[in-house]
Amino acid sequence: MQINLTGHHIDVTDALKGYVDTKFERLARHFDHVINAHVILSVEKLAQKAEATLHINGSKVFADSVHEDMYAAIDGLIDKLDRQVLRHKEKKSDHRAASPKVNEAEESDQS
Repeated sequence: MQINLTGHHIDVTDALKGYVDTKFERLARHFDHVINAHVILSVEKLAQKAEATLHINGSKVFADSVHEDMYAAIDGLIDKLDRQVLRHKEKKSDHRAASPKVNEAEESDQS
């Protein structure tokens, strides 16, 4: 997964970049079809904002999080993205493929 990290009104330090990279590894464990991610870290007065757009095989997933601390905003962002990616993965899985096996097992029990 390629991660593009940009900052608006903030210097993106090596510590922030490393923190974002380690947190996005969590998403890669759940779903490996993420093509790239564009992460924007910004500061608006006292609010620290983190937002990201993930490009996943033909679709996009967007989330943002606002907090007083940038690291907490990144944590909230990853939590939201994780839920959305798992939901996307569940929708894309073929549920019909599993049902014939269940029907065959039921028919053999009835015989």
